[in-house]
Amino acid sequence: MTIADPTAEGETGTTWSVRDGLATLDEPAVLLKGALDAVFTRWGTEAGARQQSYPPLLRADELRTLDYFRNFPHLGNPVTRIRADRLAAHAAAGPSATALSAADLADATHLLPSAACYGCFLHLSGTSADAPVLISTVAQCYRNEDHHDGLRRLWGFTMREIVCVGSAEAVRAHLDRHQERIASFGEALGLTLDRQPATDPFFEKDGSRSVMQVLAPVKDEYLHIDGTAVASTNNHRNFFGERRAIHHAGRPAFTGCVAFGLERWVHALGDLFEGDLAAAHRAVRRWGERS
Repeated sequence: MTIADPTAEGETGTTWSVRDGLATLDEPAVLLKGALDAVFTRWGTEAGARQQSYPPLLRADELRTLDYFRNFPHLGNPVTRIRADRLAAHAAAGPSATALSAADLADATHLLPSAACYGCFLHLSGTSADAPVLISTVAQCYRNEDHHDGLRRLWGFTMREIVCVGSAEAVRAHLDRHQERIASFGEALGLTLDRQPATDPFFEKDGSRSVMQVLAPVKDEYLHIDGTAVASTNNHRNFFGERRAIHHAGRPAFTGCVAFGLERWVHALGDLFEGDLAAAHRAVRRWGERS
């Protein structure tokens, strides 16, 4: 069944509902999402990744060192507080007030993450290793999209990432290995995934790395037949290594990550199995163990 307000504006599936880009999942969708995450987590474990979790907020000043506000200012979701001198006014406003005025808010020093790997690279700042470092992490991520579209495009969503930090060769091998696993897993499920270079920029648009991105795309997406990107492989080269002083074998480390949008996978499998998420769950458990 779907737990939803029938008067709310949004989109509703058989076991989920979305309002304002925020999803509510009923048990079949929750179980499918958990089974998918278990598969991707196991891939990381088998690759040698250790699991870590990071703070739910990122410092704005640290994101500036990554050109975040040059490349992705439209995605940012700042977090702030009601100014102390405005608390009494809001307490007196009562239930009729529907929004908080920007004039009533303190300056925002933190943002919600738009990708799970940012916390990882900020945590690794100033570190050095001689062997490749692999980390698996999951996070609630938030993107201020220009529109919402069911589970395909959410304001808040769940992202699992498997991150590699090391040499250029280690990162390339990491991405190649998981490109094969994504393709074989999708094929086993009967899910057609079209691998395409992503068009969204990563590096600063007027920098030399943006030219390299055109010549050798740094991000590939895996698209369901309706165009939903359920996974991506991302090669950051030595960008994070340089900006955050992350070193491998005495030089700025190369980094790369494999990312999975879990709600998007639920959407794609719900589409494939015609809304029977229990059948999709069984398939994920069966084929996930063999992938």
